[in-house]
Amino acid sequence: MRTRDENKITKIFHKTLEMIVKYGFDGLSMQKLARAAGVSPATIYIYFKSKEDLLLQLHKREKDRYFAYILEGFDPTMDFATGLAAQWKRRAQFAIENQDIAHFMEHFTFTPLHLKSAKTGDHHFSDVMRAFVVRAIANKELMAMPFEVYWSVAFAPLMNLVRFHKAGFNLAGDPFQLTDDMLMQTLALVLKALKPED
Repeated sequence: MRTRDENKITKIFHKTLEMIVKYGFDGLSMQKLARAAGVSPATIYIYFKSKEDLLLQLHKREKDRYFAYILEGFDPTMDFATGLAAQWKRRAQFAIENQDIAHFMEHFTFTPLHLKSAKTGDHHFSDVMRAFVVRAIANKELMAMPFEVYWSVAFAPLMNLVRFHKAGFNLAGDPFQLTDDMLMQTLALVLKALKPED
């Protein structure tokens, strides 16, 4: 049995990310990828059954890295404001420092493969986030609401700020750079929106 060459696999993943960012999912072919990675198409098929398998494995690898990054220094027993601030900072930092990965993960969400990936993923991250939210609701720091509403209010504003930052300009076309003050100002509004009414 052939030994798994992690260096080749890493290079294939790296070139896959580059090609998706440059050409989109439809522009990724195994032939082009093999040339870019400096390997034969047969070598790619040693490690991946198909293009779909390659994309699913790449997504799992990057999602696991992303979740581990967010959870670093995070404790689900933190008070809600502190815990959400920790998540915002880590999520923003990861997306800004790993733009190709963030681009891939965001666009992967809109492919048919996303549902397959969601059903086979590691549930540790979800369990930690659920424990954090359940505790915040019990402590009356967060109002009860459907998950989709919570996620949209809690994280969509952050993702929009990160998108502006990565683009380098705002909707009016003016230069834009995300600052810590702006991040915290937006977070304060989000926390206010999520807080239960007295």
